[in-house]
Amino acid sequence: MWSHIKQQLWQYRGIFIAAPSAAALVFILRLSGLLQMLELAALDQMFLLRSPEPVDTRIVIVEINESDVQKLGKRGYWPLPDGLLAQVLENLKQQKPSAIGLDLYRDLPVGFGHESLVKVFESTPNLVGVQKVAESEDSSAVAPPPALKKLDRVGANDFPLDGDGKIRRSLMYLADKNGENVFSFAFKLAYLYLSDRQIDVGQTKDYLVKTGNVVYPLFQGNDGGYIRAEDQGYQVLINYRSSKEKFQHISIMDVLDKRIPKDLVKGRIVLIGPTAESLKDLFYTPYSSTILTAPKRMAGVTIHANAISQILSATLDDRPLIRTWTKLEEWLWIFLWSLIGAILIWQQRYSGSYKIKSLLPLISILLAGCCLAGSSYLAFIAGWWIPVVPPLLTLIGSAIAVTAYIARTAGAIRKTFGRYLTDEVVANLLENYEGLKLGGERKKITILTSDLRGFTAISERLSAEEVIKIINLYLGYMADVITQYQGTIDEFMGDGILVLFGAPITRKDDSTRAIACAVAMQLAMEPVNKKIQQMGFPKLEMGIGINTAEVVVGNIGSEKRTKYGIIGDQVNLTYRIESYTVGGQIFASQSTINETSSIVKIIGHKEVQAKGVKQPIKIYEVGGITGKYNLYLAEDEDKVFWELPEAIPLKYTVLDGKDVNDTVIEGKLVKLSAKGAQVCYDSRVNYLVLQPFTNLKLNLFMQGNAKISEDIYAKVLEKTAEPDNFYIRFTNIPLEVEGQFNALRLRQRTIAPLTPDE
Repeated sequence: MWSHIKQQLWQYRGIFIAAPSAAALVFILRLSGLLQMLELAALDQMFLLRSPEPVDTRIVIVEINESDVQKLGKRGYWPLPDGLLAQVLENLKQQKPSAIGLDLYRDLPVGFGHESLVKVFESTPNLVGVQKVAESEDSSAVAPPPALKKLDRVGANDFPLDGDGKIRRSLMYLADKNGENVFSFAFKLAYLYLSDRQIDVGQTKDYLVKTGNVVYPLFQGNDGGYIRAEDQGYQVLINYRSSKEKFQHISIMDVLDKRIPKDLVKGRIVLIGPTAESLKDLFYTPYSSTILTAPKRMAGVTIHANAISQILSATLDDRPLIRTWTKLEEWLWIFLWSLIGAILIWQQRYSGSYKIKSLLPLISILLAGCCLAGSSYLAFIAGWWIPVVPPLLTLIGSAIAVTAYIARTAGAIRKTFGRYLTDEVVANLLENYEGLKLGGERKKITILTSDLRGFTAISERLSAEEVIKIINLYLGYMADVITQYQGTIDEFMGDGILVLFGAPITRKDDSTRAIACAVAMQLAMEPVNKKIQQMGFPKLEMGIGINTAEVVVGNIGSEKRTKYGIIGDQVNLTYRIESYTVGGQIFASQSTINETSSIVKIIGHKEVQAKGVKQPIKIYEVGGITGKYNLYLAEDEDKVFWELPEAIPLKYTVLDGKDVNDTVIEGKLVKLSAKGAQVCYDSRVNYLVLQPFTNLKLNLFMQGNAKISEDIYAKVLEKTAEPDNFYIRFTNIPLEVEGQFNALRLRQRTIAPLTPDE
């Protein structure tokens, strides 16, 4: 169970690393407030992208525009005197509006007619004036009209400003400097309108404002994209209907001159306020977020109209308010998109090398980003403000993190690849466009192949896990040596290695380095065997064959699966040369020696008839290399043979490749050396004469023929022997038999001095 869980964790490790990391980073950025302006800007774009809403005919704005200011100024009536304002109010009252909102400060008398204005204030029960409650460094509080204050028909026209100077929130009420709650201008007017229609306005048990069945969510400082925003008073997010074009407008001069269309304001809410640029009652809103044009500001009276329309539309038309998720829901939403980004890239990390496929991760992230933006927009249409920027950042961030992890993994793979190839070879294959192109070229290279002697027999006696452990240890050492001598490992074939010198990069000393590498590999077997014997496994021996020839080398395969390798009969010849070796030997072809003979130490040569080759070939046994390498193999300890006090009966069969001959021959082991033995057989019974380099499988009859030993593997030597005898070199000896041989050798040394058996 636990292993399965670990396997799953490893399989999706990139996702488990990237997604939480990207999400944590975005969480930190968001909590620090660095993403607030981006999130608010995204909200503004949703307002701009939303389809136009119909005009709210319940609200009429009597505006004081720039033309009105010019006309009144020419008549000497600017600022607008109280007498003319009283006349405006009287003209509006004649059409019996539901409520009149005066968005003009009148805490002090202005011009003539103040008394008539006060009388209008007192005689108009549905009239609401304004006062500024909050104070700041840039502005101070403004008192309400005294007459309206006495009648409690004054509302606060304050709006909370965001850090970018925009108005995105309105107030239901706020506390003045005395701690008393003052209802907002918009709420007071909406209350009058709804009361005329017997709509209940009050509070819930949680003291939330309620109109009809609609409860207004109280804004908190960290709602939506806000971080530690000012949240004094009862604030709500404004679901803007639109700019001023979504409300009916009439100029104050038209009202003064009684050019009001019939029943224009009957039963409606009338707002009176300035819209002229020169009067500086203009504010930035979400509709100011234009990209190609200069930002446009919205008049304060229009913002009040939007706040009133929000209350009326939510209560009477079921128009949604803007609500936000809880923090837990937002965090889960953000983390979800972090997972999506990580999964999309991780699942396509093996998308292939085709151009279209390589673009799939980018296309998938773009589509995911569009889905995120689309889902956020649809949620906004439904009245929900959900995060856009943080999940988008986690989507991209986790994708980048996975990409970086994959790149780091690729770097690790390249580093691992570099254990078997030099940096130059890796660069040629991975960074050169032609290096990965399918096809080959004919070139002269030196081929080295190595193989462990008798490893198949060892593998049969060990578990698969133990075999892999030994192979990895052996190949690790050999790969390090091959890399040191700038060889290209073409293939691992079980316990065999195929190495190229001169491909893909040709050097003048390819053959020399191949010889030096072979000697170094044989010397590296000493530390390999030390570790293997410490692990309780039998000692290993290796044979190496080297050949220099022209072959076809290049990328072989298809676009999906490619192997860098060589083709040619000279490859097979190299394997044949290696097959003549016993443990610890290096054989090189004539062509290789021709290029390196000046510094190569040759300790013997022989002419052999290789299988598949018409003419006999000459191969040379290498004992070392001089010059800058100065590497030498140890002297052969297998020249001294000891006469056994009593011959050991045995049986043997001939091996042809991996196949075992059916013929079983009996004989005796009569002499032993450090690594070999002399075998005697009866030629009257056995007419088969074994050729040098023949591979044998032997079994000894131990302890008076009572016990048959495990399989022993050996190779017939060229060493001359008396009739009915031949010499063998052991390639694999079981530990039990090795122990018995060592005991025999030790006993023989104490009986007689050592003499070479030539």
